[in-house]
Parts: sequence; structure tokens; C-alpha cells
Amino acid sequence: MIGSFLLSHMVPVVFVVLYLILVIGLVIMLVLDNRNPVKTMAWMVVLLFLPVIGVILYFFFGRSTRKERLISRKSADMLTQKSLQGFISQSSFELPDEHYSLIQLFRTLNRALPFENNYNEVYTDGYTMLHSLVREMSRAKHHIHLEFYIFENDSVGRLVRDILIDKVREGVEVRLLYDDVGCWHVPNRFFDQMRTAGIEVRGFLKVRFPLFTSKVNYRNHRKLVIIDGEVGFIGGMNIAKRYLKPGKYGIWRDTHLMIKGRAVYGLQSNFLMDWFFVTRSLITASKYYPPVDVCGQSLIQTVTSEPVGEWKSIMQGLLLAISSAKHYFYVQTPYFLPTESISAALQTAALAGVDVRLMIPAHADSLIIHLGTLSYVDDMLKAGVKVFLYQKGFLHSKLMVSDDTLSTVGSTNMDFRSFEHNFEINSFIYGTETALLMKEIFLQDQRDSTQLSLKVWTHRSSKQKAKESIVRLLSPLL
Repeated sequence: MIGSFLLSHMVPVVFVVLYLILVIGLVIMLVLDNRNPVKTMAWMVVLLFLPVIGVILYFFFGRSTRKERLISRKSADMLTQKSLQGFISQSSFELPDEHYSLIQLFRTLNRALPFENNYNEVYTDGYTMLHSLVREMSRAKHHIHLEFYIFENDSVGRLVRDILIDKVREGVEVRLLYDDVGCWHVPNRFFDQMRTAGIEVRGFLKVRFPLFTSKVNYRNHRKLVIIDGEVGFIGGMNIAKRYLKPGKYGIWRDTHLMIKGRAVYGLQSNFLMDWFFVTRSLITASKYYPPVDVCGQSLIQTVTSEPVGEWKSIMQGLLLAISSAKHYFYVQTPYFLPTESISAALQTAALAGVDVRLMIPAHADSLIIHLGTLSYVDDMLKAGVKVFLYQKGFLHSKLMVSDDTLSTVGSTNMDFRSFEHNFEINSFIYGTETALLMKEIFLQDQRDSTQLSLKVWTHRSSKQKAKESIVRLLSPLL
């Protein structure tokens, strides 16, 4: 009896002691990892005040992979060799003086090569983007490469699937990368139909429970299509009906690009690098980089960022772009949970007299993230940033434009997740024609938005402020 009594009381004590040792060990690891102090403190709060659940969350979402390498340097050299050859062949190439530093930064951090004489077309709704995508895929003669965070099993997804199956039957090579978490709810049979038809389909960083893995935190958020190495699509739209038909959040307002010209080489090499990462299949043949004629006037540089490696390329580029703005810097983003450096850069630019405008959705698809977004509005307004709430639907666009010369569209949101955890991609366009078009798109959306005033904003309810402040504490983890 005594032994049973002691045993029944010792087991909980031993468990608590072991748990405390584990938590202390994790806290020490966090401190020694020299991460962003804000993020470190957020994780310490989670570990200390959410027993057991905090440890589980940390193993899923908290471990850092910054010191790891995505692929070997030798493989990266081989995969980018053809893009480099295309870059070198630009005999009359000159970098614009006003963006020389930004272009060089991306080359240094990301091996991102700028290509001149491209044509680009901008889409702001799902109908026109899907129409162009279907048209260009139907013209494919050699290969179609697709990479999407979400590829839905709905009317749009099935339309694209059937076109791809038809192209395979015509002898066209088709490769598809989808994100395993983004497509968790998509039945396996949907992708199996493609595989059976001859399409090479792979899930990115597949996650299967009950296996405990931090892979769930590192998602491929990129949206890419490359057709015959000559036409490319990049932006914020996934393959889903929500971009065509209003749903719970109204219409989805997003921005996407079609690119023709040598800049497609950059999209191609980035896709093939991701393909190698998933399949270990090294594709470097010249046929994926065909000769391309002059298509237009745009100078385009495509930049990626990922949760591995030393640098946060897109975030660091945006920091330089914001600090270099002389007249204006306009931002559209569905989620605004900025790192401290991005927040400070936007506020500093506004305080220096730059016309800084931030557009976010009035209603978002995630209540928690939206509360976190709203918690940063006060800081922006106090610094003179003009903040607009888009009212016409759900603003999912990731568009930025500055000084009538620089614009960027891609998959990157202005939040911790995009900057630090996701695999992202953006095209930076240097030139007046595209920048003026992007500016007009922003101003048109501004007409469908409500501008916030500091006086009105500060008088929102105490309950609302409290909810926003609580969520903000966890914003580095969202």
C-alpha cells in the first residue's frame, strides 16, 4: 500500500521535473540561437505559460532552419547556369542608376539575375488571369511547369487538370508542384488522376501525422507557371474558384503577372530548383531555356526567399526599396504583421515626407491574423502612413509600387510568415510603364476603400484594443 501510494505521487512529480528540464533546455536553445529578440520572447511566453501545448507548438513551428542549406552550391550552380548564359548574352544591358543598389543586393543575396526587354501583362481578377493561362497552356509544345500553394479540386482546378492531361496526351511534358499543407483537404485521387495520365506530380515537404515534424511550418507559398520556357505567370493567385466567384468574403481581389521574354529564365530556374529539392532530379537541359526574342521594354528581376540560408532576401530588398523611396511607396497586403525593421522603415519614410500608403482588407479570411494586422495600424497612423481598408471584398493582392519606377508582384505578404518561414517568390519590375500601371491599380482600389483617421481609430472600443494587443504578442508566430 505504501509503495503504491509513493509511486502514485512520485510519477506526477517526476513528469513535472522532466517537463521543466525540457522547457528550460528549449529556452536556453532559443537564447543561444540569437534570433530576433521579439520572436524569442514570444516563444518563451508560449513555452512557459502553455504547459505541454507550448512544447508541442514549438516542435511543430518553432525550430529554426536558417543555418541549413536548401541545396548544395554545386547543384545550384548547375541549375542556374542556363539563366546566367541568357543574362550574359544581353549585349546592351545597363542597370538603371536609381535602382542599381537594389538590383545588386538581390544578385548578392539570391543570385537573382535582371533581364531586359520583357513584356508583362497585369491581371487583377481571376477571370482574365485564368483565360490567359488556359490560352497559353493550350499552345504549349514542349513543357508546362506549375507550382502552386493551393490547387483546389473545384471547377477551376478540374478545368486546369483536364487541360494538362490533354497536353500530356499530345506529348507535352507536365510537372506540378503543390504544397502539401495548402492542399491538405484535396483528396489524393485528384492528384492520382494526373499521375495516372502521365503528369509528374509532387507534394512539397509532405507532412503526415502522427509523425511530429516542423515541416508543417515551412510552406511553399509560391505561384508559378512556365510554358515552353517562353511564357511565365507569377503572382498571388492560386488555382481555385474563389478568384472567380464571390464567396464568404466577397470577391478575391488579387494581382498576377504574365511575363514573356528572357525573364522567364529566372522563373524556370527557380521552379527547377524547387523540383530538385523535392525529387532530387537535376534538370538543366538547354531545351528548357530556348532562345527568346525581344518582347517588350520591361527590366525584370525575379527574387526568392526561403526559411533556410543566412539571408532574408525579399524582406531585405523591401527594406532598401522603402528607405530609397523619394516621393511615394504604396503597399497592398492581405496580412500586415511586419518585422520590426519593416515597420520602422515604413514609419521612417512617412516621417521623412514620403507618401506612404498601406492598403489592407476590411474583412479577412483569418480573424486572428486580422486582429494582429489591426494592432499595427495605430503605429502606422501616428507616423503619417495613410491606411486604407479595402471594402469591395477580400484583398489578397501583394502589390507594391514606388516613385513611378519600381513595382513588385508575387506571393510575399508583409508578415513574419512570408519573410521568415515560407518559400516565396516576387518579380521586381524596373521601369515607368509598369509602375504607372501598378500605381493606377492601387488608386482604383483606393476608391473602393475607406481611409482610416488617427482620431477615429484611437476611439475604437477598449475590448477591441485588448483583443488586438493580445494577438500582437503572438504575431511573430502566426
